[in-house]
Amino acid sequence: MKVLLLAAVALAAAAPAADKAPALLGDLDPVRVLPPPPVAGSPQALAELAELHAIETARSPADETDARSDGDTRNGSIFAVALGSGFDLAKLPATSALLGMVRATEKAAVDRGKDEFKRPRPYIVDPALKSCKRNDDPLSSYPSGHTSMAFSMGEVLARLVPEKAGPILARAARYGQSRIVCGQHFRSDVSAGQMLGLLIAERLMAEPSFRTAFEAARKELVTAGVAAA
Repeated sequence: MKVLLLAAVALAAAAPAADKAPALLGDLDPVRVLPPPPVAGSPQALAELAELHAIETARSPADETDARSDGDTRNGSIFAVALGSGFDLAKLPATSALLGMVRATEKAAVDRGKDEFKRPRPYIVDPALKSCKRNDDPLSSYPSGHTSMAFSMGEVLARLVPEKAGPILARAARYGQSRIVCGQHFRSDVSAGQMLGLLIAERLMAEPSFRTAFEAARKELVTAGVAAA
């Protein structure tokens, strides 16, 4: 028992402390930078619901498994497939700290947006949908927080490792699409998450404290062989 406890403590100490990172851009108001979601019952809203039903009918068990896995993974490790085996955040403390700042900032902004827009989740609008999960706040569909995370982190990583920008942003797009495959979000939720994520990354790059952390992460990724010198 004592050995297991010590191992757990060591693991916790080695894990990236993203939840302790500072949130920046406190003045970013999603209502001012995002269009409102489609009005309930409007042609666009009905088309988005029909799309979810069509994707649900077409998705394979493997599609659903992959989408569920993405939904359960809310950190920068999703980009390892684009950046290679050297992208191990447990061994990249500066990069982990930088992405922690992105995550904290993005989550704070998304939470403000969800509280303001209060769009019902797809499975609330139509309980017949076989969504992967139904344990989210029922009025938290817009914007998609998973997508915002993927694109804010993805854009920052694309600047850190520009030679791999294409695969990085393609991974962010697949991650966002998984929210639709799982029936957790409507198309416009994901589009709004992408817009907000890219905007957050752009504004963070203008923050002096973030730039300092960015340069440290850049050096670390070059040393680790993840980024070209």
